[in-house]
Amino acid sequence: MKPILFTNVRLIDPQSGIDQPGKLLVKNDKIVGVDLPTTEGQPEDCEIIDGQGSILCPGLVDMRVTVGEPGYEYRETIATAAEAAAAGGITTMAILPNSKPAIDNPALVTLLKAKGEATKSVSILPYGALSVGCEGQELAEIELLQEAGAIGFTDGDRALANTKLMLQTMLYASGFDGLIIQHPEDPSLAKNSSATESILATRLGLPSVPTAAEAIMIARDLRLAEQTNCRLHFGHISTAEGLDLIRQAKAKGLNISCDTAPVYFDLNEESIGDFRTYAKLSPPLRSEADRLAICQGLIDGTIDAIASDHLPRDVDDKRLPFAEAAPGGTGLVTLLSVTLIQVKNGNLTLPQAISLLCCNPARILRQSIGTLAKGSIADLCLFDPDQNWQVQAGKLPGRAQNTPFDNRILPGIVLGTWKSGHRVYKREHS
Repeated sequence: MKPILFTNVRLIDPQSGIDQPGKLLVKNDKIVGVDLPTTEGQPEDCEIIDGQGSILCPGLVDMRVTVGEPGYEYRETIATAAEAAAAGGITTMAILPNSKPAIDNPALVTLLKAKGEATKSVSILPYGALSVGCEGQELAEIELLQEAGAIGFTDGDRALANTKLMLQTMLYASGFDGLIIQHPEDPSLAKNSSATESILATRLGLPSVPTAAEAIMIARDLRLAEQTNCRLHFGHISTAEGLDLIRQAKAKGLNISCDTAPVYFDLNEESIGDFRTYAKLSPPLRSEADRLAICQGLIDGTIDAIASDHLPRDVDDKRLPFAEAAPGGTGLVTLLSVTLIQVKNGNLTLPQAISLLCCNPARILRQSIGTLAKGSIADLCLFDPDQNWQVQAGKLPGRAQNTPFDNRILPGIVLGTWKSGHRVYKREHS
């Protein structure tokens, strides 16, 4: 394929310390030149892409994604998730293992990676199951899973509730420097809940879970991580109390990290409105005070990464009474745009946002991606932060359409996505 020269772009790569107008040259699948002078190293036969002042950054690294494959292909397949990811500027997805069957054996890890390669548009980094079948009863063969390519271990949207088993797991994982990812929610408190415990939940008559359910699980696992020196990551942090515990543990030097999802810094519990099932999520949407605390966690760096928390559901999962509807929302296409709201309102700079979406997830997962450094793989996202678009459920890329942001006007249009130097998405003029 021809070399590609991006011109008239704002290059942003926090990992390399780059934030400046310039040019970038791609040859084959690698970045071979950054901010080249007009005549130096510029092939005569290259394709020239004029960014017209748009942002060129590394492809997004989404570290928390559920897909329907294997077992729930009617909700979504890897191919349809890859389509949505490309439209959202995402070039790498870390896939949760709570599928059917669960990703608890090395052959399934290998299969998922191969399916990602087959799309030619997204890399799949599989998480291995923490327990057999993600059922929380028996430790999975996590070291073998890591040898097969699993990047960490989790039971997905289920917390590992058995304290003794979690201690054994952390001791085992610390022996080979494995990463444990926890869904921080005490399952006995969260069982059958639909909303956060509040006046609103009471008024709507919904079974609810106290925010303490998150803090209780975080406090337990922080103590175990301190005892074992295990690498520990908490997914989708959503409460002020949980965040404060993580902030304190980081100050003590514990080997921990955490992410949140756009819904938890952009929406609050009022979004469920009159039983709006698209806004039924796990964990549930929280109070405005919690939302503001999550925003502060992004600002002060307590939160390391933003992940889509993409969880596809079909119509039959959502067209039910609120208490019976399945939790979950799509997030691949809206990940960048909802994050850019935090840039528009002054909470984050663009480089900070891109760190949370690209560089930091790559660092936590120990992947040599998420950078524009010379010699790195040309996974790229070109976007215009000043153009807006409207979210329309039913018309989004990919199969899953259950978005809590339906009808919202969002900033930031992805103009193009490149995977290993190949263009995998081009924005069509509307």
